[in-house]
Amino acid sequence: MRYTLGSCLFLASITLALGQTTDSTAEPRAADQGVASEWDARKLIDALSTQAQHLTSIVDQVQPADWASKGASETYFAQWNTTQVQLKYLISSSEAFSRQPERLSLGLDIYFRMQAVESTLDSLTEGVRKYQNPALASLMQSVISENSTNRDRIRQYLQDLAMQKEQEFQVADREAQRCRATLLRQPAPKTKKVSQP
Repeated sequence: MRYTLGSCLFLASITLALGQTTDSTAEPRAADQGVASEWDARKLIDALSTQAQHLTSIVDQVQPADWASKGASETYFAQWNTTQVQLKYLISSSEAFSRQPERLSLGLDIYFRMQAVESTLDSLTEGVRKYQNPALASLMQSVISENSTNRDRIRQYLQDLAMQKEQEFQVADREAQRCRATLLRQPAPKTKKVSQP
């Protein structure tokens, strides 16, 4: 059978879609190693978004502008503003990732936003405890702790997804190299000489 560039690309795309290789020593697909299904990933992402919305309603109760009279640093107000902005971005990023859970870049975005929110909230929670209401600080801390489970599960999903994408790329690359080698080994087509009158 004579291969053309188009047929090689077609075969490579079919092989990639099926997750198969012609090389028997190829690594197993990440899906066999536990990459969560899209449905499970959406469920996890939606849980994260729900937690972020819950945290937003708690952060809205924080009033750092009133703390200055109690000797609090103005830094708390900046942290509160940053937290509110980061939570909004986290929620919108979560919604985008939930629509496309196979997009690694969207997953990394929410993971880093989660980390940013948590690091800002640690200091803000101490300010709430000291200058506003210890019970509200405890509530904030418990929601952050609950969300750490979602963060860890998202991290694992992203690691699995990255591994799957890497393996898919390797499959496509091997197929492209195999097709290229096949094309290079084929003899050049013979041209018919046209007799001149």
